[in-house]
Amino acid sequence: MSQKIAIVTGASRGIGRAIAKNLAKNDYIVIANYNKSEKEALELKNEFNNIHIFKADVSKREEVKQLVEYTLNKYKKIDILVNNAGIDSQQLFQDITDEDWQNVINTNLYSAFCVTQEVLPNMLHNKNGCIINISSIWGLVGSSCESIYSISKAGIDAMTKSLAKELGPSNIRVNSIAPGFIDTDMNKKYSIDDINNIKHDIPLQKIGKPEDIAKCVKWLVEDEFTTGQVIAIDGGWQIH
Repeated sequence: MSQKIAIVTGASRGIGRAIAKNLAKNDYIVIANYNKSEKEALELKNEFNNIHIFKADVSKREEVKQLVEYTLNKYKKIDILVNNAGIDSQQLFQDITDEDWQNVINTNLYSAFCVTQEVLPNMLHNKNGCIINISSIWGLVGSSCESIYSISKAGIDAMTKSLAKELGPSNIRVNSIAPGFIDTDMNKKYSIDDINNIKHDIPLQKIGKPEDIAKCVKWLVEDEFTTGQVIAIDGGWQIH
């Protein structure tokens, strides 16, 4: 099969949706994973005949196994993995509960570990693969009142660098993309004044779109000499 096969987790909305659509438009076959947003996932599937949807909570090992088995049974290989599934959590550090911690770490960090571990046997067998982890600039610089989120994303970046070293000899590239403030449902909680203040702090004076991240994913998929990088797509926010 000449077409490349991609799994994108958390693909029904926001950044994941834009990634799945951009890959599909460029003739990749996409397995778009979702968990709760079935309506949006079905709309995505109906828009592209080369997108297949699969419901799985990627923080649960058995459901991840089913996602990977479905893909391999259907296409025999996995060329690309985009670990995008994630949730946010905002509270003071001293108010974080064990439940809060487990929920964010499992969804953001453990899921990336788990899905990567399950797809690796096929990539190692084929001596080929591209893994892209969607991190955050908060994984690079930290965010007040978003400690668990920042920790989970920093963990993803560390995993990216470690795996790039470990898997490079097997021709498997591993990179992270660290989005800045992107216009997604996760950021709908901010007021117009909040967003204007954020824009003021961003050198490019604007917030990003999910498509900005999707373009970087496509470039990393096609580039053959980039690995172990954490690429900030943030309008220059982190250098302000």
